[in-house]
Amino acid sequence: MERTGENLLSRLEQSLRQSRAARMHLAARLRELEAEADSVRAELAEMDTLASQTEAAIYRLLSSVLASSNLAANLPSDAELEAAMRYSTPNGRGLPPLEAKRQQIPTIRSNVQAISDRFMDRTIPQAVTLLLREEGGPLHVNEIYNRLLEGGFRFTGQNPTISVAVSLNRNSRFRKVAPGTFDLMIRDASKAS
Repeated sequence: MERTGENLLSRLEQSLRQSRAARMHLAARLRELEAEADSVRAELAEMDTLASQTEAAIYRLLSSVLASSNLAANLPSDAELEAAMRYSTPNGRGLPPLEAKRQQIPTIRSNVQAISDRFMDRTIPQAVTLLLREEGGPLHVNEIYNRLLEGGFRFTGQNPTISVAVSLNRNSRFRKVAPGTFDLMIRDASKAS
């Protein structure tokens, strides 16, 4: 009887060691997969940034070329240029031409004065969350930029509107509802109920 107990105990100990080894192997594999997922996310964010920068460069180039030409009478507006450049949406369907024309892109105001310091110690996502909640609807990055400056936000980069767009694209709290226009993701959840 004692011998049977020792054999059973020995088998249980061996089974426990095998279970622990298998668990350690699975935990190591999970860490590898998580690291790979983080790497892929970083690459995607980098590609988004590059695409945004390229898009902005194309827009600036088209604007300057058209502005310097002698076709001033029939030049499309900046809003029409941006709508034409971004005609297709993420779902693969383009905006109808009338809707594309109707989109008004707010201008970046050069004379914005800080009227408060409410955004001074906040990150872009924190400040934009407050703005969009107060607005009750989506805002274009240019308008977000203007309002952040009014709230005392200090930008450090060369292209602040691109910084705003990239920051909002990377954050799951926000969704893009039109070219350069963002809203809170939570609005979808409240409409669905």
